[in-house]
Parts: sequence; structure tokens; C-alpha cells
Amino acid sequence: MAESLKDKTVKGLGWSALDNAARYGMQFAVGIVLARLLSPDDYGLLGLVGIVTVICTALVNGGFTTALIRKKDATDDDYNTVFICNLGMSMLLYAVVFLCAPLIADFFNREVLTPLVRVSSLGLIIGALGMVQQTRLTKRIDFKTQTKITIVATALSGIVGIGMALTSFGVWALVAQQLTSQAVTTMLLYIYNRWLPQLRFSMESFHDLFGFGWKMMVSVLLDAVWKELHQVVVGKFYSPATLGQYTRARHYAGLFSSNLTSVVERVTYPVLSSIQDDKERMFSAYRRIIRTSMFITTVALFALGAVSEPLIYCMIGPKWHEASTYLPIICINYSLYPLHAINLNMLQVQGRSDLFLGLEVIKKIIILLPLFIGAFVGIMPMLLTNTVIGIIAYFLNSHYSGRLLGYSSWMQLRDIAPSYALAITIALSVWFLKYLPLSYWLVLPMQMAVGATVFFACCKLFKMNEYKGIMKILKNRKKK
Repeated sequence: MAESLKDKTVKGLGWSALDNAARYGMQFAVGIVLARLLSPDDYGLLGLVGIVTVICTALVNGGFTTALIRKKDATDDDYNTVFICNLGMSMLLYAVVFLCAPLIADFFNREVLTPLVRVSSLGLIIGALGMVQQTRLTKRIDFKTQTKITIVATALSGIVGIGMALTSFGVWALVAQQLTSQAVTTMLLYIYNRWLPQLRFSMESFHDLFGFGWKMMVSVLLDAVWKELHQVVVGKFYSPATLGQYTRARHYAGLFSSNLTSVVERVTYPVLSSIQDDKERMFSAYRRIIRTSMFITTVALFALGAVSEPLIYCMIGPKWHEASTYLPIICINYSLYPLHAINLNMLQVQGRSDLFLGLEVIKKIIILLPLFIGAFVGIMPMLLTNTVIGIIAYFLNSHYSGRLLGYSSWMQLRDIAPSYALAITIALSVWFLKYLPLSYWLVLPMQMAVGATVFFACCKLFKMNEYKGIMKILKNRKKK
């Protein structure tokens, strides 16, 4: 049983990682082309639109998908009930957003936001149609199918976005890209999943799932609102072009941090939910997850921050220089994301959505400080304060999970200290190369070569267990 669960987890992690790599790798490539064709102002407008859609998406989900994945014996009534709830909420929210679009445009003093918000918010309904379908695949740990869907949807939407950008549609190219991706994904989910929802609502299922899910919904909503408040502050007190620079920097940092975190969460949540009553196995599994995910995240993000200026100059041009100044600080802050997510994931698996919600409320009150600083002092001081707040939030998140599982904050810090030491060593070894009197086109490959050399040399010299574990998994997968 243990071996089959381990194989299932490794396989799920592999396909989930490939799914995210395909999605964000292709989006990254498409994004380079679009960033050269479009302006920071265009991306800033999309960032303002995203404030609305991210918050509404959290409401549409309502925590039901999390509750479905956690429930061991989910029935058709459960799936159909969640489908009706998601679809009904999406339609209601779209109506509200449609009516409020002029008010949003007035708040940011950009009239073009009215049609942009109304059109882009159609994605709420499109996404709601496929939420349960994706949940069924996730519950089965079937990320192979999701990867196929991702590749097709990202490729088609990229073609649409680039085509419209080339024909001078501006920000509408970005909106069309997003809607095309959502529509193709939803359509393929129905084709591959072979499950059709029925308009059958069960009050018993609703009460059962909502009892756990409503706390998750409020928690996710709080998280979404507070994350997007940074966008609101930058969009309101600065120009859309500055917001575009800020969102680009966040996007590149998120390619490693948020995506790795989502890979780990998507796979480990359904797997660990199946062994939620075995504390010893849970402790061992979470320890391996934290050590491995933090090893990858810290090295990738610190290296990204160290090469930010040459990388952004070479990829998307000097007009995005401001983004390269934000990126190193954002990378340091985002390196903590897997720790936050995995500790909170443990509370979900244990059914402690009450603690999850309580922690979110406390953290959101604390996060008001950097928002205030961002509004009245500046973006860089806001980012620095966010990093300090992130450290405080880690100790809050890990306190209760440590008590429940016996894996305390200090035990976790001891486990991840070697990864941070390696990441800092790599970052320092490549950072100063940017000051060489050479073209960035020469500096960037030099930085990459030096960083890779230092990485492999340190891993071999200090015999890092996380590195050896990853290499072993890769070798085993090749043999199969």
C-alpha cells in the first residue's frame, strides 16, 4: 500500500509538474512576444481587470472543490450539486460585475475598463462550467489528461493573442488570449472526462460540503482580496504603466514559486487526504515535501532575482527595466510561498478549516501595513515590508500545523537552511557579473553558466540529500 501510494504520488507530481511547465512555459514564450508587441500600459489595464476576475473566481469556487477532493466517498449528487452552485454563482457575479463596470472604470479613471471588465468577466461563467470536471480529474490524480488539455489550450490561445497583437488590438489581444484558453480548456475537459453534469441538486450534499467549504471559501477570498489590493494600490496611486511593470515582475517570480506550490498542492492534497488518520506517515510525507519543494524554489528564485536585469533586457527589452528592479525583492518574498501553502495544506487535510480561516484573518490585518506604505511612501518600501510580513506569516502558519503534526517551525527551518544557503551562494556568485563592461547579451549566458557550475559543485561537494533524491526520482522515471 505504501509503495503504491508513493508511486501514485510521484507519477502525479511528474504529470502535474509537466502540466504546469507546459502551461506556463508556453505562456512564458508567448508572453515574451506579446511584451515586445504591447506596452506596459496594456499589461497594466489587464492587471486592473484581473483584480475583479480573481476575486470573483474565489467566490465562484466557494470552497466546494476543496471539499470534494477531501471527501473520500464523493457521489454523483455531490458533483452535480457543486456544479449547480458554481454555475449559479458565476452567473450572479457576472451580472453584478456587468452593472458595476462603469464604477470600476471611474475609480481608476480609465473609461476603457468598462468594456474590458464586461468582456473579460465572461471567463467566470466559462470557468465555472469546467470546475467540477477538473476536480474529478484531480481527485483521481489524473494530471496526464490535464497536461494534454493544457498544451492544446495554451497553444491555441497564444496564436489568437499574438495574431491580435500583430493587428494592433492592444490590450484586447490579452483579453482574447485568456478567454480562448478558458473556452478551449472547458471544452476539452468535457471531451476527455466523459462525465456530463445533471441539474440535480441535493440539499444534503450542499450542507455536507458547505460545512467544510464555506470556511475555505472565506479564506481563499480573503487571500485573493488582499493579494489584489496590492494591484489596487499600485493601479490607483500610480500609472497603469507602473502597474504593468509591477505585474510583469510578479508574473516572472510566480513562474517558479506559485507554480511549484500549485503542483505540490494539487497532488499532495488528494493523496494525503487518503492517509489523514496516519500521523506518522503524514509527518514523514510533509517533511519530504517541504525539503524538496523549498530546495527547488529557493535556488530558482534567488538565481532569477540575481539575473533579473540582463534577463528582462534580453527577453522583453529595455522598456521593462523598472520590472527588473522589483523582481529581486519579489523573488525573496515568493521563496516563502511553498512553506505557507504546505503548512496550510496540512490544516486542510486535517479538516481544520476553522484554523485556516482564523489564520487568514490575522494575516490580512497585518498585511494592511505594506499596503499603507505602498500608497503613501513607494513601491520598493512596500515590497521590502511585504518580505518582513511574509516571515511573520510563516511562523503563524507553521505554529498550528506544527502542533497538530509534531513538525515545528524550528524543525522546518533546520530542514530548509541548507537550501537557502545554497541559493544565496549561487545568487551572490552571479549578481556582480552584471557590472562587467559587457553587453547584457554576453553577461546573461555568463551568469547562467557560473550559476549552474556553482549549483552542481555545491550539491556534489556537500552531498545534498534533496538533490540526490530528485536525481533518483528522475532516473527511476527514465527506466520506466
